[in-house]
Amino acid sequence: MPPRAAVPDSRVVVPEVPANTADTPIGRAAQAAVGVRGSAERESWPRPQRCRVMTIANQKGGVGKTTTAVNLAASLSQHGLRVLVIDLDPQGNTSTALDVDHHVGRESVYNALVEERPLADVITEVSGMPGLFCAPATIDLAGAEIELVPMVARESRLTRAIEQIDMSSLDYVLIDCPPSLGLLTVNALVAAEEVLIPIQCEYYALEGLEQLLRTVELVRGHLNGRLAISTILLTMYDGRTRLATQVAEDVRSHFGEVVLQTIIPRSVRVSEAPSYGQSVITYDPASSGAIAYIEAARELAYRAVPA
Repeated sequence: MPPRAAVPDSRVVVPEVPANTADTPIGRAAQAAVGVRGSAERESWPRPQRCRVMTIANQKGGVGKTTTAVNLAASLSQHGLRVLVIDLDPQGNTSTALDVDHHVGRESVYNALVEERPLADVITEVSGMPGLFCAPATIDLAGAEIELVPMVARESRLTRAIEQIDMSSLDYVLIDCPPSLGLLTVNALVAAEEVLIPIQCEYYALEGLEQLLRTVELVRGHLNGRLAISTILLTMYDGRTRLATQVAEDVRSHFGEVVLQTIIPRSVRVSEAPSYGQSVITYDPASSGAIAYIEAARELAYRAVPA
């Protein structure tokens, strides 16, 4: 028998463990998830100096706009912040996920935009979620695109509606847009100071994004000089594929620091939650999707604090 080759000594690298195990992204998110269930005191996140009005937009469908709006809002409200979600999508999926009534005939964002009813009259507090409010959408919004065309200052109808409510009592206004770049989305861009773009980590993710960026530039140049793309969130990440990693790297290299460090993974629980009229934050706070959205919301909240 030939002599056995000597096996070189293998070095085992033991990572440093933080002194405070909660001071890690997963530790903080898990702690927040426990807090949602009421088993521990929740961490209070810092309030912005003034209300942040953010439009969540991407004309590509199925990238997670509504899911992002609902779960960021739920996470923020669970940590001591007061949040208003404005559902600007005629499908009303945000209203469904927050279990807010949006049947035909109910007063909704449509009445505020087209009939100039006070937005405060259509806002409802979300049941079981103190500090979270919703202005629901009904199917009537589907006709608003046409009805707004002949109106004076049609692009700023939502701006005037928001200006009529008491903003001092709110920390965040999140506007969920339809998957298009029509008048509803333009109204949302004119009303906001920040744009949050969800981008799914899949093929064609960046397709059409150039058109959205061009629309944002046009709105900034002609209708709302304060508008800026402040946040990009990577969604539907599947770590098993090289493509997802490549898309994430491409987005980070192109957009830089506006991309949140947190990435939202694909999660069955995130898909299931709306059918129960809940966000994933309350439906299953220990799931990977809930933990990711809590951490993304935490990152968003702390970005509002001046360095």
